[in-house]
Amino acid sequence: MLHLRTMSENDWPMVAKIYGQGIATGQATFETEIPSWEKWDSSHLKACRFVAEREGEVIGWAALSPVSSRCVYGGVAEVSVYVSTAHLGQKIGSQLLKQLILTSEAEGFWTLQAGIFRENKASIKLHTALGFREIGYREKVGQMNGVWRDTILLERRSKLFQH
Repeated sequence: MLHLRTMSENDWPMVAKIYGQGIATGQATFETEIPSWEKWDSSHLKACRFVAEREGEVIGWAALSPVSSRCVYGGVAEVSVYVSTAHLGQKIGSQLLKQLILTSEAEGFWTLQAGIFRENKASIKLHTALGFREIGYREKVGQMNGVWRDTILLERRSKLFQH
């Protein structure tokens, strides 16, 4: 049975391992190295970070990062969702993203955004299934191994904050 709970520092070794698996795919992030807990912790919001656990093993995680330090963007955050390669295709990412959406709204966030590599069709499908819409793309926004990469920009506007 899958259990979602708030991430703690004690989860970092497994979270880092799963992040490393995502990095290794070349489809999840521009990052090339797993950051330290301190660096990761300081760049992610404390209120919105979760792990998916099955039989005591962390098999996925999700968290939000602020998009800006400017107060006007205080209700906007960027989504990260990672699932262990051994557990892909089991709807774990969907459950984690649903939890992020619910918690982010309770915390006052009105917009969640994601920048996903164009080739990462599974992640784009996951996000659009949960109410994210494509709002554009960033062409050749960065290089990986000498190859320019595009990212698709998606956002989800909370219905709780619409006027």
